[in-house]
Amino acid sequence: MINLKFKTPNLKWIEPLDRVAITVMLVLSVVIGLLLWQGDHSSARVRDFSWENKQIGSEDNRFILTFSRPMEHASVEANLQINPPLPGKFSWAGRKLAYTLIAPAPYGIEYEVKLLRAKDRFASSEEKEANIKPFEAKFRTRDRAFVYLSVQGNEAGRLMLVNLSAVDPKPIALTPADLVVSDFIPYPDSRRILFSANDRTSQLQAVLEQNLYTVTTGIAPQSPNTQVTNPEPAGKVRLVLDKKDYQNLKFDLSPDGKTIVVQRVNRRNPGDFSIWTVKMDSSDRPTAKPLEGQLGGDFLITPDSKALAIAQGQGLAIVPLEAPQDKPLDFLPKFGTVASFSRDGTAAAMVKFNTDYTRSLYLITNQGIEKELLRITGSIVSAQFDSMGQTLYCLLTKLIPGQQYQEQPYIAAIDLKTGEMKPLLVLPNQRQVQISLSPDGIALLFDQPLTTPLSAGEQSDAPRTDSGEAVTSSTLWLLPLVSAAPAQGNPAQMQPEQLPLPGFHPRWLP
Repeated sequence: MINLKFKTPNLKWIEPLDRVAITVMLVLSVVIGLLLWQGDHSSARVRDFSWENKQIGSEDNRFILTFSRPMEHASVEANLQINPPLPGKFSWAGRKLAYTLIAPAPYGIEYEVKLLRAKDRFASSEEKEANIKPFEAKFRTRDRAFVYLSVQGNEAGRLMLVNLSAVDPKPIALTPADLVVSDFIPYPDSRRILFSANDRTSQLQAVLEQNLYTVTTGIAPQSPNTQVTNPEPAGKVRLVLDKKDYQNLKFDLSPDGKTIVVQRVNRRNPGDFSIWTVKMDSSDRPTAKPLEGQLGGDFLITPDSKALAIAQGQGLAIVPLEAPQDKPLDFLPKFGTVASFSRDGTAAAMVKFNTDYTRSLYLITNQGIEKELLRITGSIVSAQFDSMGQTLYCLLTKLIPGQQYQEQPYIAAIDLKTGEMKPLLVLPNQRQVQISLSPDGIALLFDQPLTTPLSAGEQSDAPRTDSGEAVTSSTLWLLPLVSAAPAQGNPAQMQPEQLPLPGFHPRWLP
């Protein structure tokens, strides 16, 4: 009988690290086996929503939903809910859905997005048809806010902020009492406002001693394309450009908020009248330099923030900001001023001064189209494109018959597709009216200032108009832009609302 003996293998050769690796592999094998035995129960879900907990502005016209699995497009589009509703269009790129708004979302509103029933494109027949995990998220639009210049008591000439979306929408004074503001432009993110101002002593003596400043608003929108930072408190003033060697006159702020263009006059040489650019470095310190080869003239920065439309002799030149000494990008000899540009830069509203003493408003496009929108004997005070570039809101005047020269201001809307003009509101007989179109396009602000000419030597620290008249009182009005159908062929009558705010020069925050 043969006796077989088996020798037990010696496991001492297995290192501790190998034992750990073998143990992990065994555990993972068990887990994988369990998953395979149970089947694939993972559900499609929304991985990312680009507007979640964000605060969008009128420039934000599209959000993106990213899914974890390929989805059946029709089921997603049929079940996506936005409350309050925001009409839009769908487009797909793989697992990403883009929803583009037809019109800007009204400001000051919180919106809720839901997707509760939608189908996975590759779901098997045995699985549930509506197998996406329920998705809910919120976003809101920017606060409905505007700024204006006060004309009341100790606040006269101060820059005031009204946030209609706040719990307590009372006016807040942004600038100190010792400054009298003459003009201002909000930055595109609404965090700051660029303004020019005299100290009150110089204002009282009618001496032009304007500095250029910025002031914080206390508003910090959580925009989709910017990092969230804590807002600075309202009313923090910083000097941008002083009056030491030059008088600072008209100015403009580029749409991207990075460049300031200023008309300046040399105090020692009044013949040195030129245009300067001001840029901020990474430490928010300004660097100012003259725009070489460009004399002073009415100007406006283009929507791409790279060029300047400036009046030169008998026409308008489009001059690059980075190399102004080069040949102009374009020259338009027919026109005298630019009223405004459309947001996307594809169109502009320009004013032509005709030889018969009338004025024409033209629509100029980047396709070379020049279309006369109107010709009037009065004045074209201002014109503003709506955010979609479909309507032009104008402040115009018409001559009042009589021996004395008088102009009647009125607000009108021009449909840029049809060229049809509809008068919206006739204003009292006064020239110094200003309008401002809300960024969501649903309301106009305008003022009704009363001015008093100042005699020689008369002192007043009241804010003044461009013509030097003192603004003694003024009221602000809100005009809703209701897109209601005309009744029996007559235009819908707009009913303005008087605001309990004694001020002028209103301007919406972007």
